[in-house]
Amino acid sequence: MKTISKTRTLQMVQLALFTAIILLLAFTPIGYIKLPTGLSITIIGIPVIIGAITLGPVGGAILGTVFGLSSFAQCFGFDPFGAMLLGINPIGIFITCMVPRVLMGWLTALIFQALKRFDKTKLLSYVITSIAGSILNTVLFMTTLMIFFFNTPEIQKIAQESFNTGNVFVLIIAMAGVNAIAEIIVSGIIGTAISKSIDKFTKKTMVY
Repeated sequence: MKTISKTRTLQMVQLALFTAIILLLAFTPIGYIKLPTGLSITIIGIPVIIGAITLGPVGGAILGTVFGLSSFAQCFGFDPFGAMLLGINPIGIFITCMVPRVLMGWLTALIFQALKRFDKTKLLSYVITSIAGSILNTVLFMTTLMIFFFNTPEIQKIAQESFNTGNVFVLIIAMAGVNAIAEIIVSGIIGTAISKSIDKFTKKTMVY
């Protein structure tokens, strides 16, 4: 009984900590790593990935919800692109911000739970799951974005003037591009390192 209570308390503390980190990254420049090209790598999804690995599907979905809400909040003046989409279709941008992030957190946890059954050391599970979480975030978000906004005049203008394309798949690759690859690499490294450390800490905590 004591062990169950201790585990729940630790999980609640971890959930609160991951939530605080997501909000800190979302509303400060810390959440964005500037590249020499002028682009930015978004690392806000990493706490969701680590939390999903550590806390399971429910925890992952909750953290994904926090991520989604913080993304939607950016549309109210914090992010010009998000503000533009909010003016076009408020419901569409809410779904675009929320659904992919909730699914990302939930699915990432399920992937880890499936992989660790066959991976005794868990190291490969951490690496694959961290990379998969980042890929899920990009693919789900861009897919939902295109479903709601690809045919709007504003997005068509961006597609033609900035990327000279009318193909939705080309546009997704062009918009995600270097950022997505960089985010996958960063997520794989940081997600693996921190998840492994938390796992070791949790095991030691449960012993005492």
